Amino acid sequence: MIETGLAGKVVIVTGGAAGIGRETATAFANQGCRVVVWDIGQGEAPRDGFFQRVDVADSEAVNAAADEVAERLGGIDVLINNAGIVRDAQLVKWKDGAVASVMTDEQFDAVIAVNLKGVFNCGRAVAPHMIRRGGGVILNASSVVGHYGNFGQSNYAPTKAGVINLSKTWSRELGRYGIRVNAVAPGFIGTEILEAMPQKILDGMVARTPIGRMGKPEDIANAYVWLASDAASFVTGAVLSVDGGLVVGT
Repeated sequence: MIETGLAGKVVIVTGGAAGIGRETATAFANQGCRVVVWDIGQGEAPRDGFFQRVDVADSEAVNAAADEVAERLGGIDVLINNAGIVRDAQLVKWKDGAVASVMTDEQFDAVIAVNLKGVFNCGRAVAPHMIRRGGGVILNASSVVGHYGNFGQSNYAPTKAGVINLSKTWSRELGRYGIRVNAVAPGFIGTEILEAMPQKILDGMVARTPIGRMGKPEDIANAYVWLASDAASFVTGAVLSVDGGLVVGT
């Protein structure tokens, strides 16, 4: 059995009220961690942790929440930057010889604010606490679309590519303080977000995935646990694709 060394660690999971975030919070709690869940809606934290209502796009709110976690629990060991949103639209939709619609400023800016600036805000707020503690782990949610782009996602895909580069940059800057930084790039994961999609679209996703199934939230949560654990102590600046071989099969 691999020793994770995670028991007693203080872990923040952003976007932890549902989907992958909720599963991740539970997975770390099962390792004996004290888990703090950040989300913009209502939520709860498992076992010995607590919930904070935090908009990751609001840097002042993020700073205050990080300070409160460190004060209440004695420090911060792991940050999972999982929070993210989608506002899909084509750059320009052309129909009958004219512009039918475009991606709006609001759609673009909202996704950048949460998916990229939010990661930046949380990393900047938490890193000083980790430095004082002598080390830590920051794990950032990217996506397979950060590697190859995606139709209708001129906002979302660039944020996920940006997260990869943030992770690599931070791994260079923060490694001297004992802080490891990595990104996880999920493929198609069966969460609440996909429930509204037509079955034909879902079947197409599975058909493009060499392993032949949709991912589960626990597939991503388990990757986060491993990357945060002592078993991955020499892994930093990496991007772990958890996609059933989707990038390979594309």
